[in-house]
Amino acid sequence: MVFTRTAGYRHDSIPDGIDTFRSLGQEHGFSVLATEDPGELAASLGGGCAAAVFLSTSGEVLTDAARAALRDYLAAGGGFVGVHGAACTEYQWPWYGDSVVGAVFDGHPALQPGVLDVTDHDHPATAHLGDRWEFTDEWYNFTSNPRGRVRVLATADESTYEGGRMGADHPLVWCHERAGGRSFYTALGHTSESYADPVFRQHLLGGLSWAARWQEEDR
Repeated sequence: MVFTRTAGYRHDSIPDGIDTFRSLGQEHGFSVLATEDPGELAASLGGGCAAAVFLSTSGEVLTDAARAALRDYLAAGGGFVGVHGAACTEYQWPWYGDSVVGAVFDGHPALQPGVLDVTDHDHPATAHLGDRWEFTDEWYNFTSNPRGRVRVLATADESTYEGGRMGADHPLVWCHERAGGRSFYTALGHTSESYADPVFRQHLLGGLSWAARWQEEDR
């Protein structure tokens, strides 16, 4: 289930992201349903979907029923993948930021190239990457550093771009199981070009595979 409802900023890259997940599904044998309807999301979660992907969502996008469905789904071991704007979502529901995504968005500098330090290669989302990953994105800042609550996979090297506000330890990609199920989050994915990048597509596939428990060696 790819959920793309926005109540704030809407990314032009959302259609490209949906197309990417559908393409990955065709290549790897899973089906993709995309929706902006929280009722359809809740029904899919209750129907046992492999993972819920929040793709550049923004603002308050869930009904009370959808919130309850997401909480129950993760408590039962479901999978969550947050891409980019997923951290700019459900500010009025603190549990979402803390226990679903793992951190809350707190602004970004201008779109620009920079470098990530890949600090954990023992995960399907980062196993294909080198130690340094050059990328162009918005380099999200967060209200607090999630390290200690999550397993950090990659961090931003703030010396390679302008506008970083988190210092030497600036997580951008992580995973955790704070809500019972598996949650993976990547702050990358602002541009349409990202979704045409084979390296980024493999990054998304790896995060999804882990969240959905399709790779039971787990790593």
